[in-house]
Amino acid sequence: MQFALTVPSALDRFVQQAVLQVLQRQWDPTFSDSSYGFRPGRSAHQAVERAQGYIQAGHRWVVDLDLEKFFDRVNHDILMSRVAKRVSDRRVLKLIRSFLTAGVLENGLVGATDEGTPQGGPLSPLLSNLLLDDLDRELERRGLRFVRYADDCNVYVRSERAGQRVMGGLKAFLTSKLKLKVNEAKSAVARPHTRKFLGFTFLGREQVRRRIAPKALARFKDRVRELTQRSRGISVDQLIGTLKRYLTGWRGYFGFCETPSVLKQLDEWTRRRLRCFFWTQWKRGRTRFRELVARGVDRNLAAQTAGSPHGVWRLSHSPALNKALSNRYFRSLGLPSLGPSPIN
Repeated sequence: MQFALTVPSALDRFVQQAVLQVLQRQWDPTFSDSSYGFRPGRSAHQAVERAQGYIQAGHRWVVDLDLEKFFDRVNHDILMSRVAKRVSDRRVLKLIRSFLTAGVLENGLVGATDEGTPQGGPLSPLLSNLLLDDLDRELERRGLRFVRYADDCNVYVRSERAGQRVMGGLKAFLTSKLKLKVNEAKSAVARPHTRKFLGFTFLGREQVRRRIAPKALARFKDRVRELTQRSRGISVDQLIGTLKRYLTGWRGYFGFCETPSVLKQLDEWTRRRLRCFFWTQWKRGRTRFRELVARGVDRNLAAQTAGSPHGVWRLSHSPALNKALSNRYFRSLGLPSLGPSPIN
């Protein structure tokens, strides 16, 4: 896999940050109310909630636009023409262009750039929003309901036919006006429940609810599996500390869903993974018996479980391990629950 990444020096970052502070104060108030990405006081949750509102209001088709390699394909001349409309100082214009044309690190080599916004630079998100403000204004001119978060843009319409018409018009606009290409494979006109937006999707007819997109759920499980691999060779304290940080961050974002039963299922699944980890750490039957008894399990049940031929995943749901490694025990270690209330 090949990709380019701009690595600004400490001085470059300082200068870009200073320019950002000035320009963002001037430009941000002029941006569309439907734009949410990388803007002060705005969040992905607000964007998702607004999209949900459009669907609830009857706009049950989405034009899901994916811009092909957007950050790598921004035309410098077009972008600088937009900057020049807002900045008259030639020194600032020259400085911004120098940021755009700075070398990138690719495959271990530094090369010049003639398109794209430098990923990793503090000024890049603002410049990207400036360019895509043209798209926002075009959507507003057409009277369309849309939500944009950086280069992720969804337009909500009432029919598939209207969606196809909008998709065709936007492709032409992006190509002719901004020299940007729509990724055909990842873009679609579809029902919102079949698409994902910022990690969420939507379900329900009478009452539209937010739910976590299947791919986001799969990534969560992949990460927890990675952290709780029984062959990692780390201590329980290290595992709990790492897992606690991940779960807290994940809950902070995806706890915004409106399907608490899914969060409860993930809580239960995560704790089963932990029981598997503990069981493997204890290794031998004698150690397992001793640990179970020490944690309050009846001696007969402990002996039966310690000598069980069943696999570790099946045993993770057994009465003995549920008692010895209860949800209350995991709470005592500081492990957070994903749901709004702790699981019992």
